[in-house]
Amino acid sequence: MRYAASATQSNDRALWRLLAAYARPYRATVALIVVLQSIQTIALLYLPTLNADIIDNGVVEGDTSRILHTGVVMGVVTLAEVTATAFAVRLSARTALAVGRDLRAAGFGQVQRFSAREIQQIGVPSLVTRTTNDVQQVQMLFMSALTILVVAPVMAVGGIVMAIAQDVAFSPLLIVLVVLLGIVVAALIRRMRPMSYRVQAQIDTINRVLREQIAGIQVIRALAKDRFEQDRFARVNRELADVSIRLGRVSTLLLPVVVNLVCVCSVAVVWIGAIRIEAGATRIGAITAFLTYLVLVQGAVLTAAFVIMGLSRAEASATRIEEVLRTEPSVVPPADGVRSLPRRGCVELRDVRFAFPNADQDVLHGVDLSADPGSTTALVGSTGSGKSTLIGLVCRLFDPTSGQVRVGGVDVRDLDPATLSRAVGLVPQKAHLFRGTIASNLRTGKPEATDEELWQALEIAQAREFVKEMNGQLDAEVSQVGGNLSGGQRQRLSIARALVPRPQIYLFDDCFSALDYATDAALRQALTTHLVDATILVVAQRVSTVARADRIVVLDQGRVVGAGTNDELLNNSPVYREIVFSQTGERVA
Repeated sequence: MRYAASATQSNDRALWRLLAAYARPYRATVALIVVLQSIQTIALLYLPTLNADIIDNGVVEGDTSRILHTGVVMGVVTLAEVTATAFAVRLSARTALAVGRDLRAAGFGQVQRFSAREIQQIGVPSLVTRTTNDVQQVQMLFMSALTILVVAPVMAVGGIVMAIAQDVAFSPLLIVLVVLLGIVVAALIRRMRPMSYRVQAQIDTINRVLREQIAGIQVIRALAKDRFEQDRFARVNRELADVSIRLGRVSTLLLPVVVNLVCVCSVAVVWIGAIRIEAGATRIGAITAFLTYLVLVQGAVLTAAFVIMGLSRAEASATRIEEVLRTEPSVVPPADGVRSLPRRGCVELRDVRFAFPNADQDVLHGVDLSADPGSTTALVGSTGSGKSTLIGLVCRLFDPTSGQVRVGGVDVRDLDPATLSRAVGLVPQKAHLFRGTIASNLRTGKPEATDEELWQALEIAQAREFVKEMNGQLDAEVSQVGGNLSGGQRQRLSIARALVPRPQIYLFDDCFSALDYATDAALRQALTTHLVDATILVVAQRVSTVARADRIVVLDQGRVVGAGTNDELLNNSPVYREIVFSQTGERVA
């Protein structure tokens, strides 16, 4: 219980910290909203008193001029209340939307700074939920706070004061009513708070399952796992529905309980009021005004309670948003990074070790490697030997646990990110294209590239022919993640995209796997011909892809166990010989 209380206090602080930080630029507007809401509340509280005056001093006394005069005053007060409300709601909506926009922008900007380590740690589905659904929860609460929470306390307290001013004898009833309402609201909110946290967690889960199923739809159908995945989704969907229903059941108790309490109090007021009117201790207008104030107090309590119920989900959402905003990226750009490379195209790894967070052992163990301009270095090894991790270290997707990774003679941690990006071209293992056109995808690394440069890159990547055949050619549409293209076409376009800026260093991370042998051979020949001055690092599974490399580095369980040419490794590297045998079926003595 102590831990739960501490967590709740932390969540409260997270919500108020976010609102204080992101509402600060709009504090003048918020102050104006408070003034307008105060005008609205005062006007609304004044109307029942004017109505009582009409009844007691106008209708009962038969004074028509008093009725007309007070009616005009009521009209003016009502106009002021309506005008203030309209402007307050409009400003509240605009301010809340602006805060939501700023929160989403801050979350997105922070995610852009994350390395692969932070993204893997938090999870892509959770990051999506935190940037969308969680921000929406905070935004809705902020709007409710501006439109309701400013009014509700003033309305509740003012209604009680004005009601007592009509007839002090009813004050014990009001005290009992307020105490009972406070107990009911507090008990329901206490029940709802843990359920709200579970709802947000279940939304994360359902997002994760949906992403996995949509991304893996081909695998699911190929393995006939449709029914299994349907049951899996139904299970998490049912869990979300169950906790939402339980939350809804508790929240639906609020309205009938509060209304019934107020109705019982109203009946008591009418009963006692009738006795007092008969005794001449009070007047009809006062009873009417008192009943109206009871309704206003009821409305203030209900609206405040509904906002407080939303507060539970907003607290959970704010904590999750703040976790993203306060997560420090493990890859931090230098304050004054080096902007020029003393040794063009040179790549060096010196005693590099790397381990993922909370991993039992290192992925890479004391790796030493160097590659010079005009050379092709191939990385081979079994699955999980650390080849892709090594490539990621060179382009600084993450930093080594120890050791140095140097590009152009400078540690990548000291390089300006833009300089490193211009020097290194990465073609990842999984080809990813953006929604747009062929040209917009190819110009990702060089927006000013000419059409001639694009066609040249396509020709080297063996993609010119199929782009020529597409409707619109360079202006042909590319769907999200390149879904309207085959795997081989996506890979060739990814390679062409890396070729357009003409970097000094090329990192090909097993990006030839979807190509047939003829296209693979033609592409390797074109790279050799056109990239004579570049440094090339290739991760590949096929021996035919790496056999002609200037140097082949063999990795096994994160360690370099061999380096040399194809012929040298066949003679002195058992691991390399085993890889060759697994693909060719021929033993090498």
